[in-house]
Amino acid sequence: MAFDFETEVRGRCTATDAQGVAHNAVYLVWFEIARIDYLERFRGGYPTIRDEGIEALTIESHVRYLSAARFDDRLTIRCACGDLRGARFRFDYALERDGQAIADGWTQHACVDATTHRPRRVPEWLVEAIATAES
Repeated sequence: MAFDFETEVRGRCTATDAQGVAHNAVYLVWFEIARIDYLERFRGGYPTIRDEGIEALTIESHVRYLSAARFDDRLTIRCACGDLRGARFRFDYALERDGQAIADGWTQHACVDATTHRPRRVPEWLVEAIATAES
């Protein structure tokens, strides 16, 4: 998969175990950091979506661990968004340290009305912005 967007994170002490290895759950946090940074480029991202009365829920996630991330690692997270259909969209991720693959994965999301929690289409302005960014 081609990734045109990337952001940086650093392995923090609080994200590691006694051996200095990143806990498996922190990878999803790192994916979220990339997702938030990615969306921020489009009319303010998640806050703007929420201002429109929409919540974007994570409904499924997957991480494939390839190599250990450790305390103080400088990590690059690459991500891409696609598969926008109705209320759903998907992000794919690649996590690297100095060009070496550390993990990859994806998250699936669904937009819902903030009050009723009923499915609601991804806002058209966001669909268009992502389509342009990913083309």
